[in-house]
Amino acid sequence: MIKTLRSLLMPPWLVFLTNHFDYTMGNKLRPLFISCLAILSALITQAQQNSFTVASWNLKDFGRSKSDEEIEFIAKTIQNVDVLLIQEVVAKDPAGAQAVGRLGEALNRLGTKWDYRVSDISSGENSYKRERYAFLWKPSKLQLLGRPWLETKFNAEINREPFFATFVIASDTVTLVNFHAITKAKQPETEVKYFKFLPAEYPTLNLLFCGDFNLPQSHTVFNPLKGMGYAPVFMDQKTTLKKNCPGEKCLSEPFDNFYFNTRKMTALSSATIHFYREFESMEEAYLVSDHLPIVAEFGFE
Repeated sequence: MIKTLRSLLMPPWLVFLTNHFDYTMGNKLRPLFISCLAILSALITQAQQNSFTVASWNLKDFGRSKSDEEIEFIAKTIQNVDVLLIQEVVAKDPAGAQAVGRLGEALNRLGTKWDYRVSDISSGENSYKRERYAFLWKPSKLQLLGRPWLETKFNAEINREPFFATFVIASDTVTLVNFHAITKAKQPETEVKYFKFLPAEYPTLNLLFCGDFNLPQSHTVFNPLKGMGYAPVFMDQKTTLKKNCPGEKCLSEPFDNFYFNTRKMTALSSATIHFYREFESMEEAYLVSDHLPIVAEFGFE
């Protein structure tokens, strides 16, 4: 319904009504016409209130290495979403968490108030692979419920245990699960297999798994989640960047995705942002990230 209502509000529809309304009949029909528009406007407003847009972005060594210009570019790239999840926030250097604050300030300068939370350092055994996660969001759209937390039950099995945060949107709630799996060479399926236990671990929460899984959605490790009613937003959508980019074939692997509970939510739209096209070379784009930001809009059932 939401897609249909929004498509009706495109300018051609408005132009058609303006240009083709029969003013001879209009004196009789005008009250009905105005009432219908009022109802339609109310339905659209309600639909917008009960949906939200989320972006997930692996921002490659997000910390001291990001210049003010790159922070500003990131902010402008994702300013229109309601909530952003970041993976690969540098852990060992406090400049990682400070970079999240810098991004929050850059977003605020664009005209909308943003808030943010940064996770503690993940507890993987390899200290050089430990990271932080971050959430940034518009408090005018989402309200944080309680405190975000790192998953503790499976922190021995998952190198960078996921970071959870529960938000209220209108009268509904969603718990975003921010995750960055170990690299493909280290077999991330050995970590992701524990995700099948999380819905039972948090039976009252509406979980939305987001991030860089270093696996395609077609991998069998996701089958248990799919059997519980979870579905990926993207199908075989490549989200990582090649270092060498012949022509337009710049994407490599379908690793970033959202997995949502189809019994509780609907994916209304989705997109990948090809930010690298704003740069003259892939080398410059890589200074921002080697992943595309992924974006999806969700509504509640």
